[in-house]
Formats: sequence, structure tokens, C-alpha cells
Amino acid sequence: MARLLAQPATSADDGDGPPTVQHLPPVWARQLPPPSLPIGVAILAIVTAAIGVLLIVSGILFDLTYYGSVVLPSSLIILHIGDPLGAIVLVVLGGVIAILSSALWHQELWAFYLTVGFLFLGLAYLFFTDSITYLFVIVLVVFIYLIAVRHHFY
Repeated sequence: MARLLAQPATSADDGDGPPTVQHLPPVWARQLPPPSLPIGVAILAIVTAAIGVLLIVSGILFDLTYYGSVVLPSSLIILHIGDPLGAIVLVVLGGVIAILSSALWHQELWAFYLTVGFLFLGLAYLFFTDSITYLFVIVLVVFIYLIAVRHHFY
């Protein structure tokens, strides 16, 4: 493969200075192919986004029915929260979960670690409270699956 060498530019000046180069060859950088999105991670991101949106909507509806109970009926409340401040915390938590789901969709490494950490804490809670049920098995399967596809995150 022939390689072109950079030719010195002709100077419009008197030509006494050092030659200048018009361009240099591009610096070689290793190009990794973008990792593909595993179907399980895509499903997990969609479910996580749905949970985040549900938390945001339920917190907003609770605050709206709490402060505007004359206009809005209380049957709109999805989750019954005792305090309007708790509903605001629920909206913020839903926003964080929605951002986490977006990062999972884009396969960011910090989202992988955060999700694995949450799943581990959930497994530990379910194990130590003797709640080994279908929920425990589902969380365990998702935990093992994420560990298996960890190389798809960057």
C-alpha cells in the first residue's frame, strides 16, 4: 500500500525559513465497532422507563389532587402517598429512574453498575427477609443476565 508523503509548501516569502507542511497523515486510532444492544437490556430499559414515568405521573397526580381537590377527583391517584413532599420526592426518583433507563438504552457503563447494584441490594433484601419467591427468582435471573452481557457496555 503506497503512502503519500507530505510535500513542503512553497512559501510566498523569500524561502529562507523552514519548510511548512500542508497536512500530516491522520493519526491512527483503533476504531472499535459499536456494541450491539442485547434484547434483554432493551427490554430492561423499556420496563425501567415505564416505571420511571409511572412514578413521575403518580407523584404529579397526587400533588394535583392534594392541592386542587375541588377541581380534580381523588380517584386519579395511582399511589397513595401520605404527604405532598413525599410526592415531590417520588417525582424526583422517577426522573432519576427515567435517566437511568435512557443510559441503559445507550449502554453506558455507569448505568450498568448502578443497575447491578440496585439488583444486588434487592436480592439481599429479599434473601434476608425470607422472601424467596417468584420475584426473587426474576431479580436473580436479570442480575445474572446483566453480568453475562457486561461486555456490551462501554
